[in-house]
Formats: sequence, C-alpha cells, structure tokens
Amino acid sequence: MTYWLEDPNELASSKAIRFTGRHVEREGPGRRDFVLDVPIEPVPAGSGPVAVTARVRSVAPGEWRVQADARSAGSAKLGQHHGSATGPTGFEPVVRVLAPGVRLYAWPAFVLFGTALALVAQFQLASARDVPASRLLAVTLGACLIGVIGAKAYYILTHLSGPRRVSASGMSIQGFVLAAVGTLAVGSLGAGVPTGAALDVTTPGLLLGMMIGRFGCFFGGCCAGRPTGGRWGLWSSDRVMGVRRIPVQLIESAAAGVLAVVSAAILLLLNHPADGIVFVIGLGAYTLVRQLLFPLRSIPRSTTYGRAVVTTFAGLVTGASLLSHAVA
Repeated sequence: MTYWLEDPNELASSKAIRFTGRHVEREGPGRRDFVLDVPIEPVPAGSGPVAVTARVRSVAPGEWRVQADARSAGSAKLGQHHGSATGPTGFEPVVRVLAPGVRLYAWPAFVLFGTALALVAQFQLASARDVPASRLLAVTLGACLIGVIGAKAYYILTHLSGPRRVSASGMSIQGFVLAAVGTLAVGSLGAGVPTGAALDVTTPGLLLGMMIGRFGCFFGGCCAGRPTGGRWGLWSSDRVMGVRRIPVQLIESAAAGVLAVVSAAILLLLNHPADGIVFVIGLGAYTLVRQLLFPLRSIPRSTTYGRAVVTTFAGLVTGASLLSHAVA
C-alpha cells in the first residue's frame, strides 16, 4: 500500500500515515481488518513528492479495501488529505520489496553481474601476473559461497531487532568480505597459490564487483541516503519512504570504481610485487571511504564509537601501507 504526499502543506505537517484496511468479503478465515500507522521522517523543503509504503502480513488472502490518511502530531487527521483503493493480497517475499522507485530483482541482478565481472577481472590479472589462474578461480568460487553465508550471518548479528528468518533478512558487504577473503587466504595455501599474490590480483575485481553491486542497492531500495532538498539529490526509496535522497550508494559505487582502476593499474603498469600490499591499500581505502559516507545514510548508527574506531583504524592501516611501499 502506498500513499503519495504532493501538497507542500501536507508534507510539512504530516507526521504519520494511517492505513485502514477491511477485507471485501464479509466471511471467511484469517484476519479481516487492520489499522497501521507509519511514521514519516522529517522531509527538507524542496524534496518534492513523497511516497509512503506500508505492508501488512498474516491477513486473509483476497481483495481488500484500504483507506489512507495523513496524520499530524497526536494522530489528528489532517483535513481532507486521504485516499482509498481496492486491491488483492500478494506473495510476501515479493510484496516486502515492492515500492515506488524500487525495481524488483535489481539487487540480485546487479550483484550477480558484478560477481561475474569480478571473476573475469581476477582471472585476467592472475594470468598477466603469472599466478595460477585456474586454481585461484576454483578457490574463489568456493570463497564466494562462504561469503554469502558470512554476509547473512553478519547482517542478522548486527540487526537483532529485524527479521530473524534467513530468507527475510538482508546481507552485509562487511560479512561477505570477511568470510570470502578469509576463505580465499586459507584456500590459496591449499591450492599452492601464494596468498599475497592471490589477494592482490583479487582486489581490483572485488572493488569492481562492489561498484556494480551498489547500483543494485540504489535501484533495490537498500542502504538509502538521507532525504535532501538539494538539486543533486535523486528520488529514490528505502522501501518505506520514497523521496529525493542523497545518492550515497552511487557515491560509494564511484569510489569503488576509482579504487578498482587504481589497484589494477598498480598491478599492470607499475609491476608491483604481489605481496598483498595492493589488497591492504585497496580495501583499507574503500573501508575509509565507506565509513566517511555512513553519516549520509538514513540508517541510524547502532554503536556510539564503532564508526570512529573503524575510520581511524582504516586510515592508519592505509596510510602505513602506502608509506611502507613508498619507502621500499
């Protein structure tokens, strides 16, 4: 269910949208009515129309009549601002990601495409640097599978108030990188591939995959930026509220792309020794940029000092790695 706010006065005074639903059929099993209030986060002036989307689970299947109206502070109804529509229930795994501005299956499509390009880039760089490319590719495929498990586990552990079902929970890039890189480092030893070389030739592809994957986040409605009234903002959704937002996913994508090109150039043009330093610099710089972008997201911080600690550590590691390479 989506309610659109386009009147500037309604945007300024609305604090929540109340959805009231009643099943069209009078008899039958299951929950047959609901009342749901969806809070609205503050919207800056000039942010344009706002779409507020709500979902209700565990209701009777079939046709529903839903009315929505804007509410001010204290749940008072705002004049004549309301709307109503009739529509059917839907398949919950699909309904939970539907919203204006969100493209169905955009996230998995971009992530899979980015993963494919990352594997191709790794294979080409490994071949160019005389690293056993076929053996490294086999290890990497296994590392990607372990990385998916790590991404799910990390997300669930850092979002304990969210869905606990594996199918309904999201994924975290931090969990993927930790699990996949750890598996790659251990697996490369067993495959007879130097660990430093394996990590170095993997870095540009990993950053390239992140660059592509962030487009999936933007069009899929996750990791959304804060609402903004600035002209450089883009209309997008976090699956609950569609509004002009800071395109933080695309900014992070651009940063990952630049780092991918730089790390690949170091390996191909500067004949850098494959000792793992490119991996440390590339991932350290990406982590630093990511932490600097976090305040632009609409997601609240879960810890008080976590971001400051990670930012400081990433900056020190990246700087020390660059300095040691320059001295060497």
